[in-house]
This record gives sequence, C-alpha cells and structure tokens, in this order.
Amino acid sequence: MPKVVIVGAGPTGATLALLLARRGISVTLIEAARDFQRQFRGEGLMPSGLDALAQMGLDSLLQTVPHRPLSAWEFWLNDRRLFRADEPLGSARPCTLVSQPPLLEALVQAAQSKPGFEWMAGTAVKDLLWNAERVVGVHLANGRTVEADLVIGADGRASVIRQRAELDLKTQPKSIDVLWFKLPAPEGYEADNRFCTVVKGGRVFSLFHGAEEGKMHLAWAISPDEPTEQKDWAATFATLVPPEFVAHFRAAGDAIAPPIRLSVLVGRCPRWHRPGLLLIGDAAHPMSPVRAQGINLALRDAIAAANHLIPILKTANPSALDPTALDRALVRIQAEREPEIIQAQKLQAHEASRGEMLRRFGNLRQGLSAFSPVVGPLVKRVWIQQQQPLREGITLAQLEV
Repeated sequence: MPKVVIVGAGPTGATLALLLARRGISVTLIEAARDFQRQFRGEGLMPSGLDALAQMGLDSLLQTVPHRPLSAWEFWLNDRRLFRADEPLGSARPCTLVSQPPLLEALVQAAQSKPGFEWMAGTAVKDLLWNAERVVGVHLANGRTVEADLVIGADGRASVIRQRAELDLKTQPKSIDVLWFKLPAPEGYEADNRFCTVVKGGRVFSLFHGAEEGKMHLAWAISPDEPTEQKDWAATFATLVPPEFVAHFRAAGDAIAPPIRLSVLVGRCPRWHRPGLLLIGDAAHPMSPVRAQGINLALRDAIAAANHLIPILKTANPSALDPTALDRALVRIQAEREPEIIQAQKLQAHEASRGEMLRRFGNLRQGLSAFSPVVGPLVKRVWIQQQQPLREGITLAQLEV
C-alpha cells in the first residue's frame, strides 16, 4: 500500500488523514505539539465548513465537542447600533463556534481506529528526505526518518515543510496584529450570542461568546508596531464597548486574561507542490482573520485533496503507483482550490478596508451613527448580500470518494 505522511494535525491535516485512513490508505500524521492546547485556535465554522464536515460524515462527531451557534451579527458605531443581522442569514445552518482542541482530539481518535493509521505527537519534522528532485519522506528531530510516497504539509502559516521545500509565500502588506482577550461572559449573553463589531474612538474590535462555557472573547486590532504595554484593559474597554456591556467591563478588572498577540500573516504560494509533496491549508495560503475563513477553507482543501489523491493511492501494490500521475494530481488540486482562495482573500481585504475607513474618518463614522435608523437597513441588506460567498463558499467542494 502506498504511504502518505501528513505534517500538522490542525483541521486540514487531521480531516485529510481521517479521510485517507477510512479508504484504507496508509497514513502517518505527525504533530510537533504533544497536545492540541495551543494558546489560540480559530473557532468559527461558516455554513461552508459545517457542510464540509457533514460531507465527511462528521456531524455526529461535532455534536460531541463544545460548540455554540451564533445568534446574530451586530455593528456598533460610536455607541449606536448600525444594524443587527440574525443568523442564519438565509443559510441552511448558522455560523457555529467550535472548540478546536477537543475536535482535533476526536478526529485523531477516529483515525486511530483504522489499521493503516499512525499517530506521532510531540515530534517535530526537521527536514525533507529527497531522492534526486523528488520528496520521498521526512527527517524527524529525534533522528528518525519516515519514508513516504507523498508528503503533505498542513503545518500552518509558519510551515516548516514549505520552507524546506523552498516554496515561496507571497505575502500581502501587513496592516494589523490582533490582541486576543478572554474574560467571563456577561449574564445572559450566551443565550443571545451576538458577534459584535465595534468602531469607536479610532478603535476597531469584536466581541462574542466563544465555544468555551462562560467565556467572552475580545479581538482588539492594533498596528504591527503599536506597543502593548500593560494597561487597565477593563477601564479602556468600558469606554468603548456598547452601553449594555459597560458595567460588566468596569467590574471585570483582573478577570480579563492577559492577551495573546496574533501576528496577522496573509498570503499565498504561487506553487503548492513539488514532486512528491503538497501544501494545503494555511501552509499554502494563510488567511486573514476576517470572517473566520481559515478553518473553513482548510476543510474544503481536504475534500479536494481526497478527491484527487484517493483514486491514485488506493492500490495494494506500491510498485504500481505512478509518480507522474500522482504529481499531476497535485497540480490539479492547486488549480481547483486556488480560485476560491484568491477570491476569498480579496473579499476579506475589501471588508477590512471598510473597517479601516470607518476607523480613520470620524466624520463618516459620526454621520452613519447619527442616521443609523435610516441608513442601517440599507447597509444591512448590502452587507448580508456580500457575506454569502464567504459563508457558503465560492467554488464547489463536493466529496466524491
């Protein structure tokens, strides 16, 4: 049986490993971390991501891990609500927040029940193993070598596999970082879990109830060179949040956890593959945090990869594997997925530019706020229409194998 090595057990790597293992393909999934409890993992599943999991037969698995649907999206300018848009915005399912660590654990556990699956946690990949111009495996930091007919890099935006394969990442100009805070959620917020985007006083931030019980998240946009020395965050936020949250933030004090600083990297590799090697997910195209596209596009990458790879890899005799056919499949995977990635990044940049315009131009912000009862419904209709590609997906992603 041909062997696949997948490096990185995030949503992309874990779901693709499970899909391959279910089809009887030998898969080794390698993860540098010993567990899935990273400081930050995105939680937002759009209808497109939920559909991808459903196609993989993972609806029931999703129900076993902490998850929470969003109730609505709200936009606030200068203490006045511009509009509220209730989920599911015409979709079959509402945007849902899911706790990634238990989801990934459940995916790996499901794959471990398959005879051809090997799980290697707490093991870093040091380099690629080459035979002439072809990748034929990986060198691990512990000195072990794992040979493979195909290596898949799903190891995120700082991908070691991408670097070792010398595949360029063309990045977009860096405009923001994000400080990510957690604090106790206000009473009653869980029952009406709105994703609130706030623009006030030259600041843009979002707050919502996460998948974790009783926890509010706050994402605070800053410039990359902005200092983040310790300050009274509770008092700062209390001057900016919507009026209903002011008392809660004033009382929050030390309950606000120190923030995690996320360096926002957005870009795309012109080429996702070498002979015997494929990049997918954030390794090939790190996404902006705008509208939570990363995990959703990663799941759709896994579907495309499975469709093209399983028919070639599902052979009992490794010597019968045609390397040329395999490499052609890698080209087709990029060709299929790249148009959606390009368009999604354009839509994310467009939405981010509108937020930046509101942040910079106080007169515009004040005008929209003052006339929100009149302009709010129109802005809402336009916004909902523009969200559909980012929610439903831009191209077809249908699991066929």
